[in-house]
Amino acid sequence: MSIYLRTLRYFRAYTIETIMAVVLMSVGIGFNLLKPWPFKYIVDGLLDATHGTAQAKAFVVKWFGWTNATGAILALSLILVLLSLLYGVVNMFSNALLIRVGLRALLHLRTQLYSCLQALPLQFHDTRRSSDSSFRVAYDSQSIQTIYNKGFATIFGAVVTLVSALFIMFRMDWILTIVSLLILPPVVWSIRHYGDRIRKESTTIQERESDLLASAQEGLGSIRMVQAFGRESFEVSQFVRHATRSLEANFRLNMTSMRSALVVGTLMALGSAIMYCAGSLQVMRGSLSLGDLLVFVAYLATLYQPIEQLTYTAWALEGAAAGAQRCFEILDREEETKDAPGAVSIASAKGEITFAGVSFAYDPKAPVLGGVDLAIAPGETVAFVGGTGAGKSTLLSLVPRFYDPTEGIVRLDGHDLRTLTKASLRSQIGMVLQDTLLFSTSIRENIAYGREGATEAEIIEAAKRAQAYEFIMAQPQGFETPVGERGGHLSVGQRQRIGIARAFLKNAPILLLDEPTSALDPSTEKAIMETISELMLGRTTLIITHRLSTVHHFGRIVLLEKGRIAEQGTGPELLALNGSYARLHKAAGHEPEPVPVTGLIPTPQS
Repeated sequence: MSIYLRTLRYFRAYTIETIMAVVLMSVGIGFNLLKPWPFKYIVDGLLDATHGTAQAKAFVVKWFGWTNATGAILALSLILVLLSLLYGVVNMFSNALLIRVGLRALLHLRTQLYSCLQALPLQFHDTRRSSDSSFRVAYDSQSIQTIYNKGFATIFGAVVTLVSALFIMFRMDWILTIVSLLILPPVVWSIRHYGDRIRKESTTIQERESDLLASAQEGLGSIRMVQAFGRESFEVSQFVRHATRSLEANFRLNMTSMRSALVVGTLMALGSAIMYCAGSLQVMRGSLSLGDLLVFVAYLATLYQPIEQLTYTAWALEGAAAGAQRCFEILDREEETKDAPGAVSIASAKGEITFAGVSFAYDPKAPVLGGVDLAIAPGETVAFVGGTGAGKSTLLSLVPRFYDPTEGIVRLDGHDLRTLTKASLRSQIGMVLQDTLLFSTSIRENIAYGREGATEAEIIEAAKRAQAYEFIMAQPQGFETPVGERGGHLSVGQRQRIGIARAFLKNAPILLLDEPTSALDPSTEKAIMETISELMLGRTTLIITHRLSTVHHFGRIVLLEKGRIAEQGTGPELLALNGSYARLHKAAGHEPEPVPVTGLIPTPQS
């Protein structure tokens, strides 16, 4: 029940629209309940000349002013049409209001869900498939509309109709009404019995559909590699496997639904048969008129219809609850790097970064960093090198607070990063990554992503400083040229220059470079590094690279091994130590450089 209550909170802002819809729905139900009566008066007042009731005949004379049967029948038939028209119009407007409210609530939930996913730390996204998150935003979120439109609206309408029909039926013949309700206990049992199964099977379907979406996205997103290796048949077989599992889950749910429908339909037919027998006997004894029996039969349908609606609604709600639960699983997650109470904004950073006793582990059993102590002066350039898994990228990820250290403190200008707001902290940091991510928009919009509200002149200037202006202007539409999905229309070097232009535009005092040239050929790498060198001027720069030639002559190099600082100093100084850096340098094909053994920076952690 808590899931349904949480869902209904999304509709508090639309209370007035809901009340209007309820009023209209009630009026419509009233018109619907009047529909059997014109035919009763036709039968009892006009057709049954011998046994027709005096009340029905008096009604015809009073309201139509004549005893002519043809005119009265015509008038009563037109009343039936009018009642149906009024019911249809009122029902249309009430449904329109309910659908509008349901769609607004869906928009609210989707926005909240997407915002939550944007705020969750990278560790959450690293352990999940993006397709699963996308599925929850696009499809699981639709459960809120189902719960409102097929839940609240249907339940309200069914309950009002049920109570009204019972009241009228009791007034007409309480014995037949009791007979009609004999099927209620087994129907309630059916709802409870099949409801649990439907929720479990619906959850399975959601998971299988998410797997299917992941298979399609991965196969199509890697289409170049798939075709290059001739793995089309393999990818199709993978897709078929996931699609088959989804099909099987859907089939099981549909079979459960059909079995439940068979049980409920049989119970309804049994109740109708019992009532027909009892009612016919009363007509034969003369204790009930034929018109009354016809009205009672009509109300029996009106009684059973909401019971049947409530049954199917209960099962639909169980299916929707499975989707809603998957949405709330995301919304209930704590943001691990959220702003601390009283966090302050930093307007302009100098760029002094300090790691004090920093340790970090994604898994407590497998630490990635251990006891890192490092001080970086404002405007200093520090290169981090080391083998795969040494902890270089993790160390850089602590600076913009993608993660928080499990032990120790990272400081910026003396401030613990956890005391600063994430928005202000990240506004002080520019990044250029190994694989520059571009959005499927224009070149101009991708560069402008570096700073909201940037002018056209600033965008052009950033492109020029990144040495990207010439190739941009050579494109068919210049700055308005679409880059394709993930920048697929551009070369790796062109994408990297756009990423650098984005960093120039942001103009942040701190620059993080994570393998910015590893995917480039030597000539392109040299050109890109010249551009990056200009970007680094006057900025505190932390750069990760496996290419020692790129950073060998930088101001300071920090070598990480197993999450700890093993050596640090300039390239020539580290070569003179003849330690880990010298071995890496030699393995990369570089000849050792003879340098005096002076000015080496001892490392207590080595």
